[in-house]
Amino acid sequence: MPAPFPAAPSAPAQLVQLARAVLLGASLAGCAALPPPGPDFASFVVLGEHGAAVARVLIAAPACPAIEVDGRSAPMRLRAGAATEARRPGAPAPEDARPAAFPVLSCESALAPGAASVSVLGRALPLPPAEARRIVVIGDTGCRLKKKDAAYQACNDAEAYPFAAVAAAAARWKPDLVVHVGDYHYRENRCPDEQPGCAGSPWGYGWDAWRADFFDPGAALLRAAPWVMARGNHESCQRAGQGFWRFLDPRPLLAGRDCRDAGDDGVGDHSDPYAVPLGGEAQLLVLDTSATSWRGFRADAPALARYRADYRLLEALSQGAAYNIGVNHQPILGFGALRDAAGAVSLYGGDAGLQQAFGALNPLLLPPRINVMLSGHTHLWQQVSFSSPHPSQFIAGFSGTAEDIVPLPAALPQGATPAPGAVVAHFSSWTDGFGFMTMERRGGADWDVTVWDRHGRARNTCRLSGSASLCAEAQVR
Repeated sequence: MPAPFPAAPSAPAQLVQLARAVLLGASLAGCAALPPPGPDFASFVVLGEHGAAVARVLIAAPACPAIEVDGRSAPMRLRAGAATEARRPGAPAPEDARPAAFPVLSCESALAPGAASVSVLGRALPLPPAEARRIVVIGDTGCRLKKKDAAYQACNDAEAYPFAAVAAAAARWKPDLVVHVGDYHYRENRCPDEQPGCAGSPWGYGWDAWRADFFDPGAALLRAAPWVMARGNHESCQRAGQGFWRFLDPRPLLAGRDCRDAGDDGVGDHSDPYAVPLGGEAQLLVLDTSATSWRGFRADAPALARYRADYRLLEALSQGAAYNIGVNHQPILGFGALRDAAGAVSLYGGDAGLQQAFGALNPLLLPPRINVMLSGHTHLWQQVSFSSPHPSQFIAGFSGTAEDIVPLPAALPQGATPAPGAVVAHFSSWTDGFGFMTMERRGGADWDVTVWDRHGRARNTCRLSGSASLCAEAQVR
């Protein structure tokens, strides 16, 4: 078992100096010394359709800063201005929900292929390599504050909420790319006075909760590599969708697709799949499943038609590479576990809504050229491989959010299946452990998959070849 990675440094911040630097903009871009970014600042690179790279900066300032690309300065474009969004219709009672305040500008700049260096206010941004061979996979990273479930994670305790440690360890692995499989935001309701572990935590859907849940603890990993940002159900329009569209989605922000007006949610809760080339005849296929239903849809639900259209788009996109890795939030081919009042444990399968929509077009559920699926939603790590012609399923929903603690079995019961017709060949899991997953390409269709804990210690290894996968440990303990 390898030793933990070395510790990573942190940086100071001063907002007043930052605002002065933003106002001076391009004239300061070439200076030898720039003030460090302030606390209301985040910078990162997100990859979108066809692998297009977009530099993003979130900043509390009067105007967007300049971006310096290969020594040349240019203004960044305003994606979304500062605003406070009213409580959405159907939101919980006022004491449990409030308007979403976004006091930061969201700024962006498309990055041309071949750029050698990019920085904003003296902070370097990571650039995509010609071929991404080292990939970090994380998911379900926020700190859970949910009144409905009486679920109040101890956000102030780095042991109980370890996303910052997970992100720092993943950054020290030096990835070429980070894939987040969705659910970034969990601080939905106010922490009760009788819960000291989360006392004083920001809550709601505004910038303060987003910063505490994602941008602050994830800072080391945001600086380490470009990201692919899948959307989870916590980023649906009724929840943190406004922040997702402002901050993370790689597409242009369009009126009607910003979750501001509930009447537009049919559009705001859906976006077409897109492909991100990895080089070497491999690509990611990213699917927005934020509005699916794990219980399944009514026969007349509009979402069925949307997801059937997504299937057709996925199938078309999969023709663009020899090796295809699907990325979505809710696992289609994974397992979860429930414990009833008597203590009996039962298994449940993959997302019924997606199985219903995709299964109407293909009884095998996914386009035949998809080799592996990366998902989250279930708060654990899991691998499933099949003797039937289904892609391997990996679940990486174990990177910060309070874990699912009902254990999955070391060996599945005879005939257990996550979906009709799916015959399990190999199964591995880790329940109640925080960490991240990595994929390192060995060539062609062969990948080494490693499961790491929060400290950067390897806990399991798997070999992925084509659509088949097998892990060294059936159950991490």
